[in-house]
Amino acid sequence: MSVEQQELPALPVTFRPTRTRVVLLSVGTVMFAVITAVAFALEKLTTGERISFVLTALLFFGVLALLGRPKVVADEQGVTVVNLTRSRRLEWAEIIRVNLRSGDPWVFLDLSDGTSLPVLGIQPGIARQHAVRDARALRALAESRGTGTDNG
Repeated sequence: MSVEQQELPALPVTFRPTRTRVVLLSVGTVMFAVITAVAFALEKLTTGERISFVLTALLFFGVLALLGRPKVVADEQGVTVVNLTRSRRLEWAEIIRVNLRSGDPWVFLDLSDGTSLPVLGIQPGIARQHAVRDARALRALAESRGTGTDNG
């Protein structure tokens, strides 16, 4: 489907693996609640041990929240890719191609400097059709706003 045939999403638009995020944050919340409840239910624990239980629960929740962080925000000027620990701002002209091949864990952006950037904010995981739709929308935006220098 060409860029002209595909309807472009209104900008700004945010792409993120919503189902994955909901699962991660739900599991993190339940884990925190259970570990904290156990810490206070065990009568033989000292205050320090209870605190260590709660801090461990917070650590688990923090890791799961970090895994739920990835997203891609597209606006008129370009794209902000937020992965686990880093964010990167790209102008539309820097994006040569948007790739989501069969078996890829997430989208990859081929960039004008010859590198490839993983985009964890669009991942097929538990919502493959949603990820494919988001990848196509991002590809259409990149093609309509980029330099059009992709000859491959």
